[in-house]
Amino acid sequence: MDALMLDGNAVAGLLQEVFGAEMTTAIGTCAACGASAAVGAVHVFRGAGVVLRCPNCGSVLSKIVKRQTQVCVDLSGLRALATDGVEGGELSL
Repeated sequence: MDALMLDGNAVAGLLQEVFGAEMTTAIGTCAACGASAAVGAVHVFRGAGVVLRCPNCGSVLSKIVKRQTQVCVDLSGLRALATDGVEGGELSL
């Protein structure tokens, strides 16, 4: 594990703030390689924002940036995000 890398559990609070539900147990599917894993298992890098990367291929799954009163979220690296905490159970991205 890289010294600057954390796992998805490190941003559990931020993810709950964004999605309004516990997200570390949600299953994300990488748009690049098709691998599925719990959000808590993704690789997280912090800087000016937060970058979540696929633990299988390293592709960017999501970027989250907080600025003043806004939270900007890019989920373009996810093919799907499935959780029991969201009505319908799956967000198709």
